[in-house]
Amino acid sequence: MSLVGKKFPSIAVDAISEMGDNMKINIFEEATKNNKKVLLFWYPKDFTFVCPTELHAFQAALPEFEKRNTIVIGASCDTNEVHFAWLNTAKNNGGIEGVTYPILADTNRNLSNILGILDIDSTEYSEETDSVIIEGSNVTFRATYLIDETGKIFHESVNDMPLGRNVNEYLRMVDAYTHIQEKGEVCPANWEAGKEAMSADRKSTAEYLSLN
Repeated sequence: MSLVGKKFPSIAVDAISEMGDNMKINIFEEATKNNKKVLLFWYPKDFTFVCPTELHAFQAALPEFEKRNTIVIGASCDTNEVHFAWLNTAKNNGGIEGVTYPILADTNRNLSNILGILDIDSTEYSEETDSVIIEGSNVTFRATYLIDETGKIFHESVNDMPLGRNVNEYLRMVDAYTHIQEKGEVCPANWEAGKEAMSADRKSTAEYLSLN
């Protein structure tokens, strides 16, 4: 079920800073109390393969997100201790040394379960053990959420495990949403900052299509 247009769940989750400080982060409050947009991206596991390429890509783009009044936060279901070990592993050894944004440690899977982004094929109750047996990795897909200053989700996307993200697309999405907020216009296909947008009416659409 899509969460676009809804408020992001207001729930505090364990997290760690680049310096190894343990903290709690509430994504909804990060947006609303700081009057900023938030990009929250989930990845499956620390110390894996595609994941460090994404964390470094978001780090490289961090100044561009900051220019756009946007906070970047990573997240997985690994513990803070594993996050910190990865933060202290060199880039040339598959680590994420140099990443400076906080990373959520959703070890109890409270938030990822609410968002519905866990890799679960099926669940089955076992009377013998009085427990629920899960089929699937129970780690998150590559889910990404863009949240505005009111805590509303204005974009979400979910990639399967092998598919790395294009960070520039999220910058474009932030630019487009900011343009809509400031100008009251709508953004057509392949719109980029600096290009013409449209009014939300038939005449404007016809004029745009005749020129493009």
